Amino acid sequence: MAKYKIEFSRSAEKQLKKLPRGDQQRIVEAVLALADETVPRGARKLAGYDDVFRIRVGRYRILYSVSSGTLVIIVLKIGHRQDVYR
Repeated sequence: MAKYKIEFSRSAEKQLKKLPRGDQQRIVEAVLALADETVPRGARKLAGYDDVFRIRVGRYRILYSVSSGTLVIIVLKIGHRQDVYR
């Protein structure tokens, strides 16, 4: 199976840079693991969207979109579990 390419939206990059260094590392590791397994154990599909999923990393959530046709994963949003869905 081919590896997916991972891209970050501008807002996701900004949100990631605002987080503490230790949390940044754990989130980056989780995102890089998506290249091998696009829907890992514990990932949930968001209601109302066809291809948007979320994974949990501690108290943070990563929202991402999977494009199977072009083998691209786009990280849409990274944030605390209270704020990420707004």
